[in-house]
Amino acid sequence: MTNNSKPLQAADIETPCIVIDTDTMERNIVRMAEAASCRKVKLRPHTKTHKMPWIAHRQLEAGAAGITVAKVSEAEVMAEHGITDIFIAFPLVSPSKIERALSLSRRIRLIVGVDSFEGAQRLAEIAGRHGHVLEVRLEIDTGLRRSGVLFEQAPALAAQIHGMKELRLTGIYTFRGAVYQHKATLDLQTAGEEEGRIMAGMAERLREQGIPVADVSVGSTPTGAYAAAVEGVTEIRPGTYVFNDRMQARFGVCGLDDCAGRVWATVVSRPSADLAVIDGGSKTFATDVQPNTEPLLLQGFGYIEGLEDAVLERLSEEHGMIRLGPQSQLANPQVGDRLRIIPNHICSTVNLHNQVLFRRGDAYEPMTVLGRGKLE
Repeated sequence: MTNNSKPLQAADIETPCIVIDTDTMERNIVRMAEAASCRKVKLRPHTKTHKMPWIAHRQLEAGAAGITVAKVSEAEVMAEHGITDIFIAFPLVSPSKIERALSLSRRIRLIVGVDSFEGAQRLAEIAGRHGHVLEVRLEIDTGLRRSGVLFEQAPALAAQIHGMKELRLTGIYTFRGAVYQHKATLDLQTAGEEEGRIMAGMAERLREQGIPVADVSVGSTPTGAYAAAVEGVTEIRPGTYVFNDRMQARFGVCGLDDCAGRVWATVVSRPSADLAVIDGGSKTFATDVQPNTEPLLLQGFGYIEGLEDAVLERLSEEHGMIRLGPQSQLANPQVGDRLRIIPNHICSTVNLHNQVLFRRGDAYEPMTVLGRGKLE
């Protein structure tokens, strides 16, 4: 952990900002590593949550086999800081990105996602031009309807990729989240076990047709431990667990005390008894997990500690509007008061901030989010 400047005291901190409790983060890292180890699967955490190489190193030290990213630029940041086993869980189709991936794969173990024949052809053509063999995994859609080859088309596509001498197909992967029978669910065990069975079954089908699938990679933070218990699953890729957030607490994956991250914001206006305005809006809090949507039905954009019936219900770019219930009105937050808010989704919230403060005791160390905003 290399800090950007000398540690701060709480009184020196400017808001809005993200503060991570380092001890809680460390417990989360160890807990997931132990969950994977006891189920005898590899842990390959997705670094989209923290976007910081020093935390990735902590995850590796705790037992992770490698890391997962979504972008070539994220992989480049991690490789520059000593990470040597990286999976880009995203289909690469642009020639420039494939060229950069090939350059990385000469230095480290790099695995690339693919989900179409056209994408595989592009990878193979550029790899062949450089006399290089690229390790790939086939992404399979298991119900989320995002990227991934449709399930019944997977065996044919896997056979085509297996026949390309410039590509080495070593595994299959999926991202499904908390979905059961194509619907969002709070029944994480059922969802995770179904995800594991679907993918382990597909791996067997592919092996029967002569494709030596080694890796069966599944699992998000909500479902990873359950999917890992299914025979045939070899790897899980959770990400959010490192910090946790309000969404994970609502899923029942953790308690609010297991959420390492808080957004600190200051009350800047009290226009009425039932309204408090803070200095954090959509530039501070992610809006991708919308309030009042199934299955979580979260109220507002975060959980406000100490104001149990207050709801962060509206965001403009710079302002956050908090509706104060009867109890919160009695607490009567004043202009200048600092509030601590657990965001709905910590991953995309971190991506909005140039730096994050890590708390140990009374000291707060500012750290740059090196992987922030890596779009390409």
